Amino acid sequence: MEYFPEEYYEFFIVFNDGDYYTGHDLLEEIWLTDRSNLFIKGLLQMTVALYHYEYGNLKGARQMMRVAKEYLTPYKPFYWQLNVERVLVFIDQCLETIPNDIDRVNFEEVVQLPVLSKLYLNLEE
Repeated sequence: MEYFPEEYYEFFIVFNDGDYYTGHDLLEEIWLTDRSNLFIKGLLQMTVALYHYEYGNLKGARQMMRVAKEYLTPYKPFYWQLNVERVLVFIDQCLETIPNDIDRVNFEEVVQLPVLSKLYLNLEE
C-alpha cells in the first residue's frame, strides 16, 4: 500500500463534507512542500473553484475549473489512488452548469444559481 501525506487523507474528509476552504488549505500544505506536484495543484484549483462558486465568483470558478482540468488531465485514469477520470467528468459537468454569461453575483443571490453536481472522493486500490 502506498502512503501519502497526512493532509491528502484529511482532504478527502473535508472535501466530501463540502468544506472547500479547509480542503484548499490542506492541499496547499502539500503543494508548498513540492511545487512540482501538478496533480495536487490541479485538485487545489478545483477546490478553489468550488469555493469561488459558493460565494458568487462565477468567473473565478470557471477559470479555476479550466486550469484544474489542464493540470489533472495528464494524470488520468488513476493517480495517487484517485480516479482522476471521474474527477475530470465532474469538472466538465461543473463547467457545463456554471453560467457563462455572469461573472459575479452577490452572496445573497448565490442560492439562485444552478446547483453543481456533487463529487465524493475516495481512495481506490
